[in-house]
Amino acid sequence: MIPAEATVREPLSGDRVGEFWDRTIAESSGQARAVDLTPVTMPLHGVRAFDVRFSGFGGERIAAWLLLPDGDGPFPTVVEYIGHGGGRGYPHEHLLWPAAGYAHFVMDVRGQGSEWRIGVTPDAGTFGPGSGAFFTRGIEHQDSYFYRRLYTDGVLAVDAASSLDAVDSDRIAITGASQGGGVTVAVAALRSDLRAAMPDVPAFASWRAAIDLVEVGPYLEIAGYLAVHRDRVDATFDVLRYFDTAVLAQAAIAPALFSLGGRDDLVPASTIRDIVAAYAGPVELADYAYNGHEGGGALHALRKIEWLGQILGGADGRSDGPAELSR
Repeated sequence: MIPAEATVREPLSGDRVGEFWDRTIAESSGQARAVDLTPVTMPLHGVRAFDVRFSGFGGERIAAWLLLPDGDGPFPTVVEYIGHGGGRGYPHEHLLWPAAGYAHFVMDVRGQGSEWRIGVTPDAGTFGPGSGAFFTRGIEHQDSYFYRRLYTDGVLAVDAASSLDAVDSDRIAITGASQGGGVTVAVAALRSDLRAAMPDVPAFASWRAAIDLVEVGPYLEIAGYLAVHRDRVDATFDVLRYFDTAVLAQAAIAPALFSLGGRDDLVPASTIRDIVAAYAGPVELADYAYNGHEGGGALHALRKIEWLGQILGGADGRSDGPAELSR
């Protein structure tokens, strides 16, 4: 059964991992400024859109969209993290959750947004939206690694959403696919106040196994890096442990709905199962055995809406009763 309220998360496995993330989040939280919210005109009915700028890692300003359904808030809210190579895109690309009655906070991906959906947020103030080499950017040390910045942005996006009048801060769920699914797991591990997490085909678990199993995709950036930096194999995997979602999942307590594609050639299904096995909270896995990296696609989107209604009591606030979750 789903607990009525989340308890305080367990410490992360390995003191150095927990201490690293405690320090990282505290430093960036201390540099946060107020959220900027600007209405956006769209030729659509039933949805209101706002351009959002909030403080992410190091106080750097991160773009997002906030989309609201018709009606008076505050609304239960879904915070979404985008997959590798994409950015926040345009507001009309994110209509599903508002159509289901939820506020939708869509975080841009720093430095990305030039492969399949546009983005506007630079990385570390210098790298504008681009493509490629994110899996190895700053990999020499955990303090400089790209995903330290992105995971932190994800944590602080929840703070930003919570601060908005239109958002019911007691009913926030997070979601994302692939890279965004990995960020979803990381944020669920680093916060104890989330009501639900919905990671789809999440990346960044069991790095060494993932690199050995894939034949295409961004994991191979690391293999290429290690083929040149032959003396840095152990040091590199030591850095990646801080960002391993199967390690971080041990501290995640929000009820979770995962998905995987059994024939996924980009994120091996076995690594997603590693996350599910480690996940501390109640968890359900939707296994689409004959699908690839798309996972359950549109069918799973409907399943997420139904499942989230059971967790949050529905977009109208009425409870549909608790859901039974099984591993």
